[in-house]
Amino acid sequence: MNLFNIFDTTGHALNTQNIRLNIIASNIGNANTVASSPDEAYKALNPIFSQAIDQATGLTDGSVAVQSIETSDRPHPMLYQPDNPMADENGYIYQSNVNSIEEMANMIAASRSYQTNVEVVNTSKTLMLETIRMGR
Repeated sequence: MNLFNIFDTTGHALNTQNIRLNIIASNIGNANTVASSPDEAYKALNPIFSQAIDQATGLTDGSVAVQSIETSDRPHPMLYQPDNPMADENGYIYQSNVNSIEEMANMIAASRSYQTNVEVVNTSKTLMLETIRMGR
């Protein structure tokens, strides 16, 4: 067993949580956008995670990866604003389907997961340095 595998695994986890935080930031940034049709309105993005699989062996090493990024199929809220230049022929505009409260909860979870993985790296580094010092 390689002692440095922990750094590979946590590196994958940090990268994955970074991608997750970027997606959340994009969703929150577009939460208040409007469009003239549901097809044009911003659709919330959701990362789909999976275990990372080694292409050569077909085995998993315990790492996580982003399998895909899906768009939400949640309906878009409609607002009646006939004076809005983006209103459709019936006077409606369509908001993004981002749930800001859900995104904030996801942001807290992703941030804590990121912080936890940083602590794993720091603890592993400290333990390895202590092991080297014991050998002196």
